[in-house]
Amino acid sequence: MWDKLQAILPYVEKPARYIGNEINSVAKAQEEVQLRFALAFPDVYEIGFSYMGFQILYEIINSIPWAQAERVFAPWPDMEAKLREHKIPLYGLETKTGLNAFDIIGFTLQYELGYTNLLNMLDLAGLSPHARERTGFPLIIAGGPGALNPEPLADFIDAFVLGEGEEIVTEIAETVAEAKKQGWGKDKTLKLLAAIPGIYVPKFYAPAYDAQGSYIGIKPLGSFPAPKKRIVRDFASYPLPQKLVVPLVQPVHDRVSIEICRGCARGCRFCQAGMLYRPVRERPMAQLAEQGRMLLQNTGSSEISLSSLSSADYSKIEELVQTLMASGDTSVSLPSLRVDSYSVELAKLTRAVRKTGLTLAPEAGSQRLRNVINKNVREEDIFSAARAAFENGWDSLKLYFMLGLPTETDEDIEDIVNMVRGLEQLYREINGNNRRLKMTVAVSTFVPKAHTPFQWAAFLGRKDVERRQRLLLDKLRLPKFKVQTMDWKESKLEALLARGDRKTGRAIFLAWQKGCRFDAWTEHFRPQLWAESFAQAGVDVAVALGEIPLTAALPWDHIDIGVSKDYLIKESGRAKGAAGTPDCTLDRCSDCGVCAAFAVTPLKRKGKSVCD
Repeated sequence: MWDKLQAILPYVEKPARYIGNEINSVAKAQEEVQLRFALAFPDVYEIGFSYMGFQILYEIINSIPWAQAERVFAPWPDMEAKLREHKIPLYGLETKTGLNAFDIIGFTLQYELGYTNLLNMLDLAGLSPHARERTGFPLIIAGGPGALNPEPLADFIDAFVLGEGEEIVTEIAETVAEAKKQGWGKDKTLKLLAAIPGIYVPKFYAPAYDAQGSYIGIKPLGSFPAPKKRIVRDFASYPLPQKLVVPLVQPVHDRVSIEICRGCARGCRFCQAGMLYRPVRERPMAQLAEQGRMLLQNTGSSEISLSSLSSADYSKIEELVQTLMASGDTSVSLPSLRVDSYSVELAKLTRAVRKTGLTLAPEAGSQRLRNVINKNVREEDIFSAARAAFENGWDSLKLYFMLGLPTETDEDIEDIVNMVRGLEQLYREINGNNRRLKMTVAVSTFVPKAHTPFQWAAFLGRKDVERRQRLLLDKLRLPKFKVQTMDWKESKLEALLARGDRKTGRAIFLAWQKGCRFDAWTEHFRPQLWAESFAQAGVDVAVALGEIPLTAALPWDHIDIGVSKDYLIKESGRAKGAAGTPDCTLDRCSDCGVCAAFAVTPLKRKGKSVCD
């Protein structure tokens, strides 16, 4: 394999993406390995390398003496062409073994626009994309946020991992290793996997319809359990890796990252991650400090990123930052800060933030709309945070907003303009006219996602979105303001895939057959081919993008994430009344159901929960 690769790598962009052999990578002797597990990411090396979950699973699997974990990323089109031309199968980076010789290929589904890459990677490995056409090993498994609405990929994936993988990945490896040893076939192996809590095998479930032909949900084809998300209850017992693979090509996030806590109870109604990763759990401070020290030693990096959905919410965040920076040679970055002055004071303790600028996410311009989405931030909080930043030397600010949120009007867009202009004026009042604020306004388009209070909301039409984008672009002009907007057609595809059903899988297959790849990359996105594919698959795009009745059966209703549907319906109603729901780690229990579902004690950062 290596001789063949050496013949083609000089002719592709960034050949270091495909050679492996990085510092801290693991390649075991062939005679030691009883199970080969490929960790697959359906995007390029630089994107997938930055995903912490990959590194966590890589160390867990390779800590099993008889198992080998290898990594594989989607090859860029030039490398795909060379692989096909020279008939080289897609392979694991560690040993250059073709993926068709593995026992398990586990895909990470971080975002929907990588789905055609997943099919393409299977094809490049010499495997049929359709699960029904694969009779033996490797088993194709998928996990990550996308697995919590598995139906669009149900025709292609043998088994989905629902929720967190630290415990379950070992159980999967042991089950498949035993199946190989006993000579069991694929069907028996899948039945054994289906019995593991947190595993969903779609071939054992099917869509059901009533007498009138209306969809009523996904039902088991026999005595299979209701699929339920898996969580790690004892978070401290699963410390993060102390050795991370050091990349050969600069990744999008080029720093050591440690996950300080998991889950978020802020309750933003558009945020899928905030619902999927509940309940909130924190890692012990001493464990994090030791891990940070070891990571710096084992990677040569000098910067640590403290990763979570809301880094400033970690109970001992200031103490942790100070401990990590005690040597004087370490920079600490906080990529996920809430919008308040405390976050700016916290950022002052670090060194990396001031270099790179400060990022705040108001999400909406008006207080009314922030109440609708449960973004518990007032305008005075935003301006207070900005003032603290400007007075302490920051001259670069990035703001995140959304267009197309439920109940949004043109007045809400005008309020974005007013807020941005007001922040620029505040900077000049503090620093005078001789210095210029570098301000970036990043505006995404709202996409309704499964398992959120807005999962029933409509996706806003192209005419309205692009008109509101023009309103911003006309009123926030260069050089004072840099406004970044999303292509509506890309957001539309994301919306169709995010709320899709098994019929959507047919469209994904057709789009891949027509040549769709790297749909998240503007230069490769081909919306016309997708439009043709949805039409051929019989998907009514207008209906799929429209508002869904609260009483309708949803393609993902059978997947239990712990957060109850009744809670989501209640939150949808509170949104219509612009009523807020407090963070339950700081206030009363919001009755989302997740603590009871998993028999965990709710984390309280101060005060006492009424559900204690």
